[in-house]
Amino acid sequence: MPRHPVVAPLRRWLADPDVTDVFVNGTQGLYVDRGAGTERVPTWSLDDAAVRELAVGLIALGGRHLDDATPCADVRWEHGVRVHAVLPPIACTGATISIRLPGTGMADLDELGRRGTFDAATGSRLERLVDERTNILVTGATGAGKTTLLAALLGRVPVSERIITIEDVAELRIAHPHHVRLEARQANLEGVGAIPLGRLLREALRMRPDRLVVGECRGEEIRELLTALNTGHDGGAGTVHASGVGDVPARLEALGALAGMDDRALARQTASAIGAVVHIERGSDGVRRVSGIARPVARGDRLGMEELP
Repeated sequence: MPRHPVVAPLRRWLADPDVTDVFVNGTQGLYVDRGAGTERVPTWSLDDAAVRELAVGLIALGGRHLDDATPCADVRWEHGVRVHAVLPPIACTGATISIRLPGTGMADLDELGRRGTFDAATGSRLERLVDERTNILVTGATGAGKTTLLAALLGRVPVSERIITIEDVAELRIAHPHHVRLEARQANLEGVGAIPLGRLLREALRMRPDRLVVGECRGEEIRELLTALNTGHDGGAGTVHASGVGDVPARLEALGALAGMDDRALARQTASAIGAVVHIERGSDGVRRVSGIARPVARGDRLGMEELP
């Protein structure tokens, strides 16, 4: 955790090993999540100006700028802490800060099994997918545990293989000796210098990856990922937001539309490129669980899903 004075108002909660998320909702106060849902910290308060100063300072620690001209920013600190901030008037109740804290240590499939993320049979299926170099798409809602599960799966990749990961903000921490991390870059104050995920994906293909991973597909980069995984790059992976396995086709069709792909092209590309969709959910008890493993299939001109045997 940075020792910079700007962190002082939040240091106590950022240093708590049980806290997974910290939220500052302008002058409405501080909320933390210890794995069982958010809870308000009644003793914490800052005025409007102080919350704004805190947001600007936290983003600056990650090397980016937050001001009236750039009122939204997303950064990664050392050790994988992710910070997002929005200034008013975009944020109506004052500067809003969202901090995602990485778990202590590297994700491990055995440990996830002990936490109840999956049973022994599902754990064996997941290991088999990695061993057979199946291209995997991990899906789930925000905070469901997609990144943690993906990192645990990649931790089972043989040490002789080269993993290249591409992310908007580098979060994946993998227990693997040959892991190359690429992170997208936002435009500077003059509006130039941006390096989007799609560009990074094309660059990564020239770096001879054994496993090519996109941390999260949010837009047109889905086209490049599917193209890459259809050209012999087995064992690749990515994550996509989706509420359930049944919602994955509609979500992918929406992303494909952003890339100029019609439903037929998206269905054929996905069915050929992705061997398994692993969906993870966070229950009301706070436990993340794998709720389904399916395979994309092309049904006429549309994408469908069928249970993976």
